[in-house]
Amino acid sequence: MIENADMTTPTSPKEMTLRGVVLGALLTVIFTAANVYLGLKVGLTFATSIPAAVISMAVLKAFADSTIQENNIVQTVASSAGTLSAIVFVLPGLVMIGWWQGFPYWQSVAVIVIGGILGVMYSVPLRRALVTGSDLPYPEGVAAAEVLKVGAGVGGAEENARGLKAVVFGTLTSAIYSLLAKAKLVVEGWETAFRLGGGGSFLSLTFSFALLGVGHLVGIAVGLAMLVGVVLSYLVILPQLTASGMPAGEGMMDFLRGVFRNEVRLIGAGAIGVAAIYTLLKVIGPIIKGIAGALKADKARKAAGNMAALELTERDLPIGVVGGSIVALLVPVVLLLANLAAGGPVEKALGLSLFASTIYILIAGVVIASVTGYMAGLIGASNSPVSGVGILSVLGISLLLVGLFGRGLSPQDTQALVAFALFVTAIIFGVATIANDNLQDLKTGQLVGATPWRQQVALVLGVIFGGLVIPPILTMLNDTFGFQGAPGAGPNALGAPQAALISTIAKGVLGGDLNWNLIGLGALVGVAAIVIDETLKRTGKGSLPPLAVGMGMYLPTDSTGFVVIGAVLGWLYNRWAVRQADPAFAERMGVLTATGLIVGDGLFNVAYSVVVSATDNPDALAVFGANPWAVPVGVALFGGLTAWAYARMRNDASRVR
Repeated sequence: MIENADMTTPTSPKEMTLRGVVLGALLTVIFTAANVYLGLKVGLTFATSIPAAVISMAVLKAFADSTIQENNIVQTVASSAGTLSAIVFVLPGLVMIGWWQGFPYWQSVAVIVIGGILGVMYSVPLRRALVTGSDLPYPEGVAAAEVLKVGAGVGGAEENARGLKAVVFGTLTSAIYSLLAKAKLVVEGWETAFRLGGGGSFLSLTFSFALLGVGHLVGIAVGLAMLVGVVLSYLVILPQLTASGMPAGEGMMDFLRGVFRNEVRLIGAGAIGVAAIYTLLKVIGPIIKGIAGALKADKARKAAGNMAALELTERDLPIGVVGGSIVALLVPVVLLLANLAAGGPVEKALGLSLFASTIYILIAGVVIASVTGYMAGLIGASNSPVSGVGILSVLGISLLLVGLFGRGLSPQDTQALVAFALFVTAIIFGVATIANDNLQDLKTGQLVGATPWRQQVALVLGVIFGGLVIPPILTMLNDTFGFQGAPGAGPNALGAPQAALISTIAKGVLGGDLNWNLIGLGALVGVAAIVIDETLKRTGKGSLPPLAVGMGMYLPTDSTGFVVIGAVLGWLYNRWAVRQADPAFAERMGVLTATGLIVGDGLFNVAYSVVVSATDNPDALAVFGANPWAVPVGVALFGGLTAWAYARMRNDASRVR
């Protein structure tokens, strides 16, 4: 057991400290509140890992004995909790369908914490399979590590000085543009609808340097695969689905967005589902090896009597603790589900229903943790379509309930089954979001020499802190605004778009009116992407990651447009970098500048969320009001700053050191 093992060595750097955990907890409150609000308002959350690392370095710099590993623990705690706030993509659905009137505190805490800790435990063997034993890029994990290294002075005085300047330059560039966009001086987002063939389509872009930076880091293969998905959704599928009934004029954009949200995204979810199965088959071997490696390491630890006998990269939480925690957590899961089932149709077949649902959570949790962890390694936690995984989760449990109880039930019984499906999905969604974030953090830890078990404990602490904070924030927002579609919701109700979509799908499956043809079409697209990917790999002509194709189909171009552009720019820059006298240094300058772009956007969003929450006014910074020149000025400024950033990269990287 952990408490009986000596997990330290005399030469271990200061890592998990009380001040670090307290700072991580404080950042948790700030980041979680910001993410909960943004997730309910616009259906998006931001990654908190890199902003947390920057703030941690600024604070702990006051202590002479602070270390890079201690800063890493702070960002691990804060990022875990910040990511868990994505539970708002599911949990508000229980209020929106009228099952809950608010968010019962301890019940909500239990759902969030159980799902999150299961995600941590599933991530332990996945670390060996997808981090230490994988060549996935982990763009945000690498970026966070680079920030921590620069802050700690790793790499020599000259290289560190240039690297720090690159991060600061990228941060200021990104934050300044974001500030000008919120002030309405330049464009923040742009969209246009147009007719195509017999139907129509639209294009929407968010002018975000963070997305550009992520694109630079993920690489050209992922970027082009996402572009393929975008083309399929926006230029092929959407025009076909809108070939009849499309209104003209101002209603055209709303109509197109509705078709994309309610139909095209289901096709994208189908593609993600097939790609997810393909991904799982690819990583099942490494996962089994990871579990075998964990068992071997645990045996070596017991034989030696302490953790110090193992290599640093082998020091995970003991596999017995991991397995025991998973089994133990299933007990409160059963109790929560039994409580929810009281008085409804599930109670009539309680034993069978609880058994089937618990097994579903156990198996689906493993599958989804693997898939979302792979997503994080492929494209980063910020842009992973975790809500697409939520759709697949709710489809699975809804079909299970249909198999147990059939259709044609009374409206009250159907509502009870929908609530049960959402509750199960909320637990699995906690697994998905945490596994998606954890592997990024564990990649960062690998790169900065962190102890895996300490990071895993920090992740559990982050989950607990987040679980305690999220329900009162949800309650406050529900009491203040309410949710669109919920009984008694007012005119300023929050949209909670992802929760609304997942709730609608549960109703569609249990009510029998879900369009399975759309999901089937997406599955065919996923199969085609897999065939093309395997063919390209076997002929040595590159790759087309199927999961990235599904992401491009599912996510709106608000989220993918500048990722694709950044991938192309990064590819062009890296082609130049390999021809320099020091290619590794030249590439690192590109990584650090791209990291700065992500940092600036993340820090600004934290500050902006605080302002919006305090003023209850999303336009609190809009000092310029309506600005007819926002688009041309914004395009010119964004393009100019991008060109300047890459010119600066090349200039700094080509100097003789």
